[in-house]
Amino acid sequence: MVCRRPSIRVASRVRPPSHPDPEAPIDAHERRVRLGLVALSFIWGLNFPLVKLVLDGVPPLGFNALRFPVAALVILLFLLPGRSLGKPLQLPDRDDILPIIGLGLLGNVGYQILFIWGLDLTRAGNASLFLGTIPVWTALLAVAVGQESVSLRQWIGILGALGGAALLVVGGQGIALEGATLGGDLVMIAAAVSWAGFTVGSRRYIAKYGAILYAAWSLWIGTPILIVLGLPDLRAMDLSALGLVEWAVVVYAGAFSISVAFVLWNVGVRRLGNAQTAIYQNAVPVVALALSWPLIGEVPATLQLVGAAIILASVRITRKRIPVRDGRGAVPRGSDTRSHPRP
Repeated sequence: MVCRRPSIRVASRVRPPSHPDPEAPIDAHERRVRLGLVALSFIWGLNFPLVKLVLDGVPPLGFNALRFPVAALVILLFLLPGRSLGKPLQLPDRDDILPIIGLGLLGNVGYQILFIWGLDLTRAGNASLFLGTIPVWTALLAVAVGQESVSLRQWIGILGALGGAALLVVGGQGIALEGATLGGDLVMIAAAVSWAGFTVGSRRYIAKYGAILYAAWSLWIGTPILIVLGLPDLRAMDLSALGLVEWAVVVYAGAFSISVAFVLWNVGVRRLGNAQTAIYQNAVPVVALALSWPLIGEVPATLQLVGAAIILASVRITRKRIPVRDGRGAVPRGSDTRSHPRP
């Protein structure tokens, strides 16, 4: 007799939701998505100084091994029966399993290792600047694979945001493109490219399975590997010596900077597209700048304020939708903008 497990189902093939009309006005649902991406910028903006603080006493791989189990547990809570915020817990179609595993390894093992390693090897300003190239890499990859057609207006916004990020960094602690940080700088560039690849590659699966369920799969794929990689560091550490602040940062970095942030990011990719979502990455240093003033008394310099204004203006420019190409490379016309699938 074959027993069936009713709690986990194999997803049926569904037709991805139609893309919004590029010329349609921004509706209430899209405003909520964009507010979610603003919240994401705040989450990641606060994450930078907090993680940098903890890395002084916790090795990078050990820190990942602590925060990712927290993230995996939180995303599971989103999918519990009766509490699911999106599609119920289920397995992907057989043909999608290997691509999803590959993307999970890229985004939640490759990127995370490169990010935490690079942040440890270079200055925070350098890290912020090179991660600011994520929208550029994302747009280039999206165009290369035929997912999106980026207009001149959009390129102005993307490159303007990158220029604003450079002014923000240079106006503050500056950057140091020198031998001592070169290795870390290259690692951060590799991290930016890997995240862009993860974003572009994930779009079809986010559309098919939903933002929360796909985020859960990608997290659960990467978490066991990150735990194994971090075990040597954890064994060498005295975890009892970690204080309340360090554990609070671990929980924040796992629950918010990974679980909640991944869901918000995936919702943005599904609704707005790759390039428009990625540009909110450039708002992260603006948020970090704003939070540093009241929290630690760092008054922003004039050049930093100029850079922040350029970033915000650039994000505003990109609010006009980037046309999304169909499988034949054509831009669909007159798509329904009022169909809003669950995340």
